[in-house]
Amino acid sequence: MREMDAIYAEGLTKEFKVYQSRGGLWGAFRDLFDRHYRIIRAVEGIRMRIQPGEMVGYIGENGAGKSTTIKMLTGILQPTSGELKVNGFDPHRERERFVKTIGVVFGQRSQLWWDIAVQESFRLLQKVYQIPPKEYKSHLERMVSILEIESLLDQPVRKLSLGQRMRCELAASLLHKPKLLFLDEPTIGLDVLVKDNIRTFLKEINQELGTTILLTTHDISDIEALCSRVIMLDKGKIIYDGSLTQLKKVWGGRKKVLLETEREIAITDFKSRTVDLPVTWESTGKRQYVAYLEQGEVAVSDLLARVVQDIPILEMQIEEASTEEIVRKIYQEGIPDA
Repeated sequence: MREMDAIYAEGLTKEFKVYQSRGGLWGAFRDLFDRHYRIIRAVEGIRMRIQPGEMVGYIGENGAGKSTTIKMLTGILQPTSGELKVNGFDPHRERERFVKTIGVVFGQRSQLWWDIAVQESFRLLQKVYQIPPKEYKSHLERMVSILEIESLLDQPVRKLSLGQRMRCELAASLLHKPKLLFLDEPTIGLDVLVKDNIRTFLKEINQELGTTILLTTHDISDIEALCSRVIMLDKGKIIYDGSLTQLKKVWGGRKKVLLETEREIAITDFKSRTVDLPVTWESTGKRQYVAYLEQGEVAVSDLLARVVQDIPILEMQIEEASTEEIVRKIYQEGIPDA
């Protein structure tokens, strides 16, 4: 392990022993005396290094092993095998000291007490984390100001809307200034404005406090807004670990050029003009055409040079595959050869 790693995992594996019943009355009777089990490997041989201050998206389909990984990283589960250090601690064996260095926000679960005022939950957390009063007061004031939750402090958590509660959850998770923040679906069910506010807040916290952030989400727009690096998990194994830019560059697929012309043009006319280019043409409506390009910017410029000379163009649009489309394709077809 390098001294600077916020998260260091090498060969991280988690197996579960699952009871397997036998069919029929006789099988049920035998199960009373001789139970059969099978081993399920939820996470297999994960290798992960995340440095302090990084904002990393951790994504995968349901059942891919994301939740199991997060539970190991936060100390809830003990790995079956492999080496794991988070903020320099073994999360499971050194849990009492370790939890003071992390913050956790789960979109579907609350760390706030349901029936008491928000500020009372904050005071209880101050005691739990043993935050000095002066430091607690100044940091809380800052969180309240940035997240705009002053009007919510006297309200019980059960009376808050989802967006209001998530802002309070973020403040609660950062009261003790953790080195590492785990976010699990932090913007699920929130409207666009609230999402933007939370994303802006997380960027500020990352820049000003150097907080490392590991974000698990099904909302790819969260990843695009916050993370320069993404780790993709499938069937318990990491299938991609790198930048979003590289993901789009290598596996982005074809570009599309959408054209609308003044008059109807035979599709064969387009094909004859671009016969030597890596392009496929398709008519999508009256005077509307799509060119699918297999190469990058040079192919686009070459295409336009051939087409616009004699064909009157009313409108043109260039489209690339979105990150969400790329991710969906990878999970459906697997990582293609680069």
